[in-house]
Parts: sequence; C-alpha cells; structure tokens
Amino acid sequence: MDWSHAKAPTLEDFQILADAAYAALPEEFRALCEGLIIHIDDFPDEETLDDMECESEFDLLGLFRGRGLAQREAMMETGEFPNMIWLYRRPILDYWAAHDETLGAIITHVLVHEIGHHFGFSDEDMEAIEASVI
Repeated sequence: MDWSHAKAPTLEDFQILADAAYAALPEEFRALCEGLIIHIDDFPDEETLDDMECESEFDLLGLFRGRGLAQREAMMETGEFPNMIWLYRRPILDYWAAHDETLGAIITHVLVHEIGHHFGFSDEDMEAIEASVI
C-alpha cells in the first residue's frame, strides 16, 4: 500500500466512521440512549479535562453525557440536553498509532464503553457487544 499521499482522517471522516460504528451496534444496546448525538472534536475542552481530572488532553478518548431511557421521565425537562457522546479525534489517533487495532475497532470500542459504563454494563457484556460487530 502506498502511504505517501495518505492524510489523517478529518473530523468529518471520524463522524462517518462513528455513525457507521453506532449503526452496527445491536438495536437493544442503541435503544438505551435513544436519540444519541455523536459529536467529534479534536480534544476535550478545558472544563471537561478539569472535571475528569485528566493530566493531558490525550488522556480522554470519549465521553458520554446524558440520561438513558430508564432515567428519563415521559418528557424531557426544559433545557435538558439530549444524550451525547464526544469522540476526541487526536487522542484516538494517538492511541491508534500506538496499538495494533483498526481505527474502526477503536471507535467502536470507545462508543460501546462510553455507553456501557454509563448504564452499568460489565466489561464482559461490553466485550460481547463489541465482538458481535467487529
């Protein structure tokens, strides 16, 4: 393969990869966070880094914020944001460069773990979900 003209995936490329990875997850898993919005940024913002007690902007690959169906009332409260996951492109690319995994597998892993940890899934449950789509 000729890599001489290859470029790092853009934010838009990451969005396409993330949307495809999310769509491939089992329906019952996706249903936990109905209406999920996946947002791609190069790095977490300073407030997030402080909240998560990160030492470096490369410490965080992704973040889930929101409430699942079980925690929501019939209607969203006024001013409540939808469920969102942030994927951080540069830390993910850094991780990708240091590991023997595909970029798609890493993005799927981050999505599954951000959703899964939020809803209390075990590591074994999340590994099974990942294995079903990778």
